[in-house]
Amino acid sequence: MRVISGTRKGHKLKSPIKGDSIRPTEDRIKESLFNILGIIKRDSIVLDLFSGSGSIGIEFLSRGAKKCYFVDMSKKSISTIKENLSHTRLLDNAIVIRSDSIKAIQYLGNKNLKFDYIYLDPPFNKHTLLTKAINTIVEYEILSYKGIMIIEHEKQFILDEDLPKFKQIDYRNYGSKSIAFYRWNSNRRDKR
Repeated sequence: MRVISGTRKGHKLKSPIKGDSIRPTEDRIKESLFNILGIIKRDSIVLDLFSGSGSIGIEFLSRGAKKCYFVDMSKKSISTIKENLSHTRLLDNAIVIRSDSIKAIQYLGNKNLKFDYIYLDPPFNKHTLLTKAINTIVEYEILSYKGIMIIEHEKQFILDEDLPKFKQIDYRNYGSKSIAFYRWNSNRRDKR
């Protein structure tokens, strides 16, 4: 696992021990994901929820994002994220939070934070947790009006094209995994 592009291109990243709850995003999927997103805005703020190794958030930072919030409840993952941030010299651009994902979304929402990109890669087969996370993102409105929410999930789990308040803008399959991209539904009144 490595940083694919940007200022930290080529840096190798460590991963916590693989298992049902930790499934690092493969480099080929990560490369495709960022090709779809295109240029990352320089002032963008990112939320890497269920961070695992921090690989996705670090890629966002390497490609120019201003700040990334990394959230995971595993002590081992948090340790790995900090180690990877230190190795890539990106600690100053990161906030690492050890927390349950739902409590973290509520906390960030109460701080009135808005994210340009939210990346969700929940543990394998945790569909209820994913649904609850999406509903909490809607409730606390932490995605900016023109922001993109990206969901990585196992291919056999079918996500609706239209989630509550969101419209799917792209969808890709990669072997046993899929990635879905969402924006706020254009009918949304609040334009913050």
